[in-house]
Amino acid sequence: MNTRKFRCRLGTPVLTAPSSATSTFSSPGRGRSLVSRGLSLAASALSSAGTAATLAASAVLLTGPALLSAQTAPTLGAAEPDVPRLLTPEDQFALARVGNPRLSPDGEWVAYTVSTTDLAEESSETRIWMVSADPMGSRDAIPMTREGESASSPTFSPDGRYLSFLASWGDKTQVWVLDRRGGEATALTDVPQGVSGYEWSPDGSRLALTVRDPEPDSANSADRADSSKSTTETREPWVVNRLQFKRDGTGYLTDERNTHIYVFDTRDRSLRQITTGDRDEGQMAWSPDGRWIAFSSNRTDEPDGNADTDIWVVSADAAEPTDTFRRITRGTGSDHSPAWSPDGGSLAYVTVTEPELIWYATSHLAVAQADGSETRVLSESLDRNVSNPRFSENGQSILFEVEDSGENHLARYTLVGDQIERVVSGPLSLGDYDVGPRGQIVALAARTSHPPEIFSVRGEALARLTTVNDSVLSTFRLAEVPNETFSSDDGTEIEGFFYLPPDYEPGRRYPTLLRIHGGPVSQYSHSFNFEAQLFAANGYVVVTTNPRGSSGYSQDFSRILWADWGNEDFEDVMAGVDHAISRGWADPDRLGVGGWSYGGILTNYVVTKTDRFDGAISGASEVLYIANYGHDHYQRQWEAELGLPWEGDNREAWERISPFNQAHEIETPMLIMGGERDWNVPIQNSEQLYQVLRRRGVPTQLVVYPGQPHGLRVPSYQKDRYERYLAWYDRWVKNAPRTASDR
Repeated sequence: MNTRKFRCRLGTPVLTAPSSATSTFSSPGRGRSLVSRGLSLAASALSSAGTAATLAASAVLLTGPALLSAQTAPTLGAAEPDVPRLLTPEDQFALARVGNPRLSPDGEWVAYTVSTTDLAEESSETRIWMVSADPMGSRDAIPMTREGESASSPTFSPDGRYLSFLASWGDKTQVWVLDRRGGEATALTDVPQGVSGYEWSPDGSRLALTVRDPEPDSANSADRADSSKSTTETREPWVVNRLQFKRDGTGYLTDERNTHIYVFDTRDRSLRQITTGDRDEGQMAWSPDGRWIAFSSNRTDEPDGNADTDIWVVSADAAEPTDTFRRITRGTGSDHSPAWSPDGGSLAYVTVTEPELIWYATSHLAVAQADGSETRVLSESLDRNVSNPRFSENGQSILFEVEDSGENHLARYTLVGDQIERVVSGPLSLGDYDVGPRGQIVALAARTSHPPEIFSVRGEALARLTTVNDSVLSTFRLAEVPNETFSSDDGTEIEGFFYLPPDYEPGRRYPTLLRIHGGPVSQYSHSFNFEAQLFAANGYVVVTTNPRGSSGYSQDFSRILWADWGNEDFEDVMAGVDHAISRGWADPDRLGVGGWSYGGILTNYVVTKTDRFDGAISGASEVLYIANYGHDHYQRQWEAELGLPWEGDNREAWERISPFNQAHEIETPMLIMGGERDWNVPIQNSEQLYQVLRRRGVPTQLVVYPGQPHGLRVPSYQKDRYERYLAWYDRWVKNAPRTASDR
């Protein structure tokens, strides 16, 4: 089992020639005015890109763990800054979320999204911005869409003249374009049922669209989207025929419409459907010559019973919709995320080679011949999850993201020699990235001290391009976050992140919270964890570990939980608590535990196995698994891991790992929470756990958020949850009887 960090030599981006593609299309009739300053700056951007580098600015470079910042002169006569303060629950809404970096074809500009939340209005919005791709250029970001109206999926046309995006500024979501020379944004498409995704053809003359089938006349289908909401109106009954009959955030799956691929001509604005059938298509990718569109689709007889998506290719010039395609991959697992080589001869993609392991299986990098004659898995020896492959411009290597031991990096696979090297590495969490025509790379990157911002990859360093959250973060005192490894009970090495209060005093022991991540196949990483920072700001040491079952440490490390939850991972998280005690940070007599989703599930195991914790919080969890079969949306995964509960001795496996059957052992005061309409981990199990504890006289409280799915969507509920976390832990953990060690 290879659980060590993936180590290899750093490389530099490949330099390639710029694209010469062009975009030409007729001007749509309806438009949308944007921020006037943004328009004027956007128009001037094309003519003044060369002068951007001469503007006064400072570049921020990230090299390994070190953060280097150019010094700038202070402003004369400026007032003294406010003293940084500690975080409060409301501060989660002061931080914006940066995403979707996309380089312009000339490599001079980056478009990206910024999402914000308004607590008072109970709403969120996403705007599109643009900034110079030159780290030494101006850091003045340009707003490209207006305040108060959301947009997403920014992309430049191949000639760079237009910035396109998705927006629902009318009845349905359409592709909108903004001429960067000036003017209003206009709706390029006018598809009656709306557009869910789009990709420009290489010459800019067409768009590939993913579009859902039109609404049928029956009102039952229209009700499906609202089946997770309550209403006083009398509606048609929900009639379900699918094996997968429910989905969190959606409700009952009564709608039998499918999503298909269309080609939209940007010159005459004609729309042509090219795929059809009773299956969905998605993840489109144009071939370099514009003749073909690759996509992923599960076209098995019962797609609800497996995850067998394959890569397919369809002619972009198909005159009529077809369900006959060229099949590229033939594995039984999930093949997805196709990306063409520059010569059109092959496709890179992500594959799961052991689908029987469901979510415990590792996702690998693979390549296939474009005629479907041969496929090859490239990253089996890496034994880490990969995503988002992209060929280099010369076709000699493939970039991809890799998840590894609490870090997320950008790596490169060189096809000649079969070598893997890291392009971006170190203690950070890299997210979405984009590659320009000359090999330049921009990417999202986060650290434990800073949410994601956009960086330019420059050799072995990252140069900061955006500073969206800097001014807000400067007002906070944040936790120091040691990243350490320690041994579990059987000697297995486990990694953790430990959050120390901002005013931490060496030698003093603090009340300590074990917070467990969801999944279970996920990981805590070098990223900004607002929740842990909030707890630290309130005087707690916070222990966040990656126990067995987590991703990022090998497939064997994850699959050890197969049909055996709450044993090895219990030992690992407890070892994290003991490590914090041995380091002198944690008060062993003031301990709390909690988590959401699988974090809540493992919390349930913890409190049935030990009475070391003074208070616990179980959020969106489950305890009696047989009660969830046919009630949550995991029928396929339950059957794979535990078997059909009515066959043979399978029922024993279901009962053996259900913490409900040990609930009589729980003595820890427990706050139980969840969403009323959570079909991922339904509230039913939380209600059952509450009933047991309340009946037995264990201090407990049940909090149910009306109308909410697995992840709380209403801002005031998000704030309320943190306030209740703090109140519960303060009551039962922080104010637990103190020992001589802290007097």
